[in-house]
Amino acid sequence: MYIINKSSKIPIYQQLYLELKKDIITDYKPNQKLPSIRKLASLYNISKNSVQKAYMQLEIEGFIEAREKLGYFVNELNYKEFKPKTTQQTTPKQKEYKFDFFPAHLENKTFAHKIWKRLYNKVINEHTNFGHYPQGQGELALRVEIAKYLQKSRGANVSAENIIITHGFVDSLNLVAKLLKSHSNHFATELPGYHIAHKIFSEFGYKVSFVEVNHDGIDIQKLKETKAKIVYITPSHQYPLGINMPIQKRLELIDYISSIDGIILEDDYDSELRYDTQPIPSLQGLDTNQSVIYLGTFAKALSPAIRVGFMVLPDRVLKLYKNHYDSHFCHVSIDTQKTLTAFIKEGHFERQIRKVRNLNRKKHDHLLEELKQLSKCKIVAKNGGLAIIITATIPYDYQKLQELCEEEGIKIYLLKERSGSDFEAVRMGFGGLSLGEIPQAIEAFGKNWLRVFEQ
Repeated sequence: MYIINKSSKIPIYQQLYLELKKDIITDYKPNQKLPSIRKLASLYNISKNSVQKAYMQLEIEGFIEAREKLGYFVNELNYKEFKPKTTQQTTPKQKEYKFDFFPAHLENKTFAHKIWKRLYNKVINEHTNFGHYPQGQGELALRVEIAKYLQKSRGANVSAENIIITHGFVDSLNLVAKLLKSHSNHFATELPGYHIAHKIFSEFGYKVSFVEVNHDGIDIQKLKETKAKIVYITPSHQYPLGINMPIQKRLELIDYISSIDGIILEDDYDSELRYDTQPIPSLQGLDTNQSVIYLGTFAKALSPAIRVGFMVLPDRVLKLYKNHYDSHFCHVSIDTQKTLTAFIKEGHFERQIRKVRNLNRKKHDHLLEELKQLSKCKIVAKNGGLAIIITATIPYDYQKLQELCEEEGIKIYLLKERSGSDFEAVRMGFGGLSLGEIPQAIEAFGKNWLRVFEQ
């Protein structure tokens, strides 16, 4: 007998379905006939419609089959009831550090929380269509604002039609790697350089060549020797050495890449955060041969948390994009796009850049003075971004330094693991520290820096 509770909130057909299912699994044999709909309805004083719905659900799930004019029969089952393993759920604790020198953090207070919240409430209303997919390239209004900003601040030659909104830098590079595979499968990158770039292209099956960086940027002669037709560079603030490629070399690189029908991937890394000079115009703005793909994000000047990046594609690459399946899907939510559009349009983004630049210039200068007091310490890269790169003037055990700092709740970041070269150094990030914390942080770090020399 089955238990059917007519006063239960669970529909009668569902109660019957569960009882029958349990019976089929435990007691019925393959090809055994089930009671007729009329019989079950009469036996439990329920409607035939309820019985029929229960049988239909069992049939859909494959437990039974209907045979014309014969009724319902049990299918042969290899059924193993799934019993979830009972485990105690615990929330893993993240280690808290006294000082974290992460090289790409911003202080939380630099974000314009109140303005962002007000704009969000303003643009997200009943007129926002949450029933449709966003525009594949990203919202047109946002692309228009980004185009205006790039024209004004980076000397870019760009229209909204050539801009693609992405879910950050990695999303941009993944898409570029897909698009350019039909053009060439040989990719070159700076050494030392940003490890993510060559890892992404390696995963897509590209041959990867590493080209040394000299005092003014990537060595063009050595680039020529690789015969690579796609090259990734960070010309405004070379990662990790901080070199600013001069305009003569930018033009020379564009001329060479154009002559081989190649593509430059210009990552305009840290262009907004120069502390000593005005940034040189972007390669994209100097290019007249459709040879440059421009890559940018809002991570340093606004927030790494909103995960918004963008690309400027030359027309010939834009054609490839429009024929690609990714062109139908923007990976950034509609609410973020609309809020960011208003943030730029109303002038808040330019004010935000000035605020972030001025605050971090003070931090940079303060940290630089503190680091100059460290014994046997050489400054490798400065005057831009959110970190200063230092190295020891004599052979040094950087792993030991990292271990000692970890023991005392100080988080530091070594260079080699992120740059793809054998050159080792420490990336002293200051963006996430307050001005007041910097002296204490360097005092704590400095003690461990000296302890390594003593061992």
